Amino acid sequence: MKIFLKFEKTFIFIIKLTMFLLLAIIFFFFLSQIVPQIKNVNRTSVISMCTFLASLCTAIRIYGGFPVGKKHTSDIRNYAILGTFIGDIITFITIHIMSASSSNYFEFSAEFIENANLEYVVQPKFSTFLGFYFKNKVLPSLIFLALAFFVQIIIICIFARFSNTLYFKINKPQKTIIIYEKTKDLPALVSKIKKNPFRWEITELVKYNSEKILQKIQRNEAMFFSNIPHKERAFLIEYCYKHNKNIYIHPTVSDIIVYSSSSLTVDDSTVLSSTDCSMSFEQLFLKRSVDIVFSILAIILTSPIMLAAAIAIKLYDNGPIIFKQKRLTIRGKKFNLLKFRSMIVSADENRATTIAEKNDPRITPVGKFLRRFRIDELPQFLNILKGDLSVVGPRPERLEHVEKFEKALPEFRYRLKVKAGLTGLAQIRSKYNTTPKDKLTLDLSYIQKYSLWLDLKIILCTLIIFLKPDSTEGITVNLLTVQWHFRSFRLWAFQTF
Repeated sequence: MKIFLKFEKTFIFIIKLTMFLLLAIIFFFFLSQIVPQIKNVNRTSVISMCTFLASLCTAIRIYGGFPVGKKHTSDIRNYAILGTFIGDIITFITIHIMSASSSNYFEFSAEFIENANLEYVVQPKFSTFLGFYFKNKVLPSLIFLALAFFVQIIIICIFARFSNTLYFKINKPQKTIIIYEKTKDLPALVSKIKKNPFRWEITELVKYNSEKILQKIQRNEAMFFSNIPHKERAFLIEYCYKHNKNIYIHPTVSDIIVYSSSSLTVDDSTVLSSTDCSMSFEQLFLKRSVDIVFSILAIILTSPIMLAAAIAIKLYDNGPIIFKQKRLTIRGKKFNLLKFRSMIVSADENRATTIAEKNDPRITPVGKFLRRFRIDELPQFLNILKGDLSVVGPRPERLEHVEKFEKALPEFRYRLKVKAGLTGLAQIRSKYNTTPKDKLTLDLSYIQKYSLWLDLKIILCTLIIFLKPDSTEGITVNLLTVQWHFRSFRLWAFQTF
């Protein structure tokens, strides 16, 4: 156990490397059955292997790596499966592009001429060779690709389970205290921490100005800071750092701004610089170009799905297919957001003021299916093509919700610094019922760190939400539940003191 703790990062690296090599061996074993060139050491096999490892590592990195000990086993598994799928597809295409080379064409030509028994030589067209290659090589190899991916999924599941089990067997849950200012902030934070019982064990709740706070810090390993004043937080963070305690901060808007700032040297002093975060002309041009190309391709590819959804909605109750709703985008501009209607027709009257709940009776059977797979969002590609939305950006909120949120969170209007999006950082990292404050911090993180690379990562990571059943949950906490939590935590805090 002590040896593992000492060389923990090394062991985890060896586990990852072993898994990657097994994934590569499985892929090339199955594909070599139909493309024998990759069995030997040659240009095709070497380039294909390098392509596989590079694309696999890059794709898994985009999805968050292989975060042993930091995520649930299901999350680690999903990240690795999606990353491996992308690596397989890229390498599959590379192998067949290289296999359909001029040398193979000449071999095909010689066999074609020999079998034709013609009196004079007629060289076959290259398009004829491509048709032959696609029919006799590419299509059959899709079966082997599917078999390889199936075995790879089994390997990933085994390694994800083994890695996390081993990690938490060695690393016991950290004894954790939550340092807070207001009791009302505790229920949500505690419930989230308790979803990770293998990482943290909450032992105490303590108010930031408690006389015994330093003693409580000393006998614990991890500290969560929840919205306490900056001056007191700075002192406590330095104290925790001095005594080698793990620090976790529930960020405020100012924290997000500082976190995304850059380092700048003024004479011989280092300062943190947070300048205007608006996009340059080049960034705006590239982002809009990507939006247009992406939306056109998406509309073409998903048109059969959209047609089937429209027919299903119409056949169910003969009501309208498309639901329009006023939303806000950049600089407070209003536009009509398009969705496939997922609720009963009469729900439209109250929909402006009523938030969807889990098992909401207003949602039709067809609507449940559309929401589960996010098919109801597909008409928004038309909003993107028109220019009301971007592919990536903060999700547009209803007008009445914006007014309500801004009363509680004046910083909520900062989301309107950029164009609203179909997906965003808040969509891939939060749930349907994530609080407005938590969504705001994620949206501001995106705005402060914007880049085309970040957009690409978010687009690829959006696929993960299809594997997360809680991403489409409705609001389930009612007023009585919240009040009960408040009473429970007040009693707990009182006993802790």
